[in-house]
Amino acid sequence: MLRTMLVVLTLCLAVPVRAELLDSRSGPIRAELVADGFSVPWSLGFLPGGGVLVTERGGALWHLRADGTRDRVSGLPEDLVEIGQGGLLDVLIPRDFAQSREVLLSHAARQQGGAGTAISAATLSADGTRLDNPRRLFEMAPGSSGGRHFGGRMAEAPDGHIFLSIGDRGDRPAAQDVGRHNGSIIRINRDGSVPADNPLVGRDGAQPEIWTWGHRNPQGMTLDAQGRLWTNEHGARGGDEVNQIRKGRNYGWPVISYGRHYSGARIGEGSEKPGMEQPAFYWDPSIAPSGMVIYSGRLWPDWQGDILVGSLKFGLLSRLSGSPLQEVERIEGAATARVRDLREAPDGSVWMISEGNGAIYRLVPAD
Repeated sequence: MLRTMLVVLTLCLAVPVRAELLDSRSGPIRAELVADGFSVPWSLGFLPGGGVLVTERGGALWHLRADGTRDRVSGLPEDLVEIGQGGLLDVLIPRDFAQSREVLLSHAARQQGGAGTAISAATLSADGTRLDNPRRLFEMAPGSSGGRHFGGRMAEAPDGHIFLSIGDRGDRPAAQDVGRHNGSIIRINRDGSVPADNPLVGRDGAQPEIWTWGHRNPQGMTLDAQGRLWTNEHGARGGDEVNQIRKGRNYGWPVISYGRHYSGARIGEGSEKPGMEQPAFYWDPSIAPSGMVIYSGRLWPDWQGDILVGSLKFGLLSRLSGSPLQEVERIEGAATARVRDLREAPDGSVWMISEGNGAIYRLVPAD
């Protein structure tokens, strides 16, 4: 009974109860608290009608309703495991959710000798309290132990294909081995099958789901207005990157990097090599990037096409603009503690997960 009372008192937030003004070049931004009380929140996705699904890395999925009340959703994958940086990660609400009620989750799945990044799909019940008809769409090839670099971000392409980022799992050379999924962006059909036009289909010894490889740990992924895929990924000591993802390209890790190992030693062969892609932007020192949004311009017209990236290390939003990309400002305050995810809502507001506060904030122009 006491547990039930505490949950109700903690979770029933009908309206934001706190707000903070953040300085920006476009004027003050109001960061409105939507909900708090989360334990390592990782991702959010918008449902039709104003609801939101929120993941916690430890293995909880919450349905935050438009009135602020919250239900814990049952029916998560039975082999979901929390291990180090892995657990329940991204949530993707497909565009056809109103008809299909299908939800996609990325997570660490228990495997012999360790765990691997996977995508599971299920149907959200009509009352929004459970997942039914669970099915596995993808699971990386087994053989990775330890708890690092699961990646885990997903995106739905305009043509309905699903992209997933997978980190190198701490096994650096594996990111250059297309016989393994480590350090790659994979692309699958909505039913989990392999698209016939994936770049490595038919290549002996290659994993056919791979779209690109040579990545360290991509934890931000989004599409721009033209439907092009972008990611950000963690470097080591320096060398965090933003990349435009192009079919069949090698993004260089660990052969090239703009960072250094944590020991200070040089990484690979330098910062450039023929046949390997250059980042669209990189940070040195590292900011530990995670969620990212390419903004529409709806509420901040001068941000149209700009990239917003959350920083786990410094607790801020980095705004990138121009061609070539440049960091034009950093937006920070108490609300931006360990920014884990960023999403643009249908009304143009930016929703932000602050892992450091265990909270979700809604960002809007203060005026």
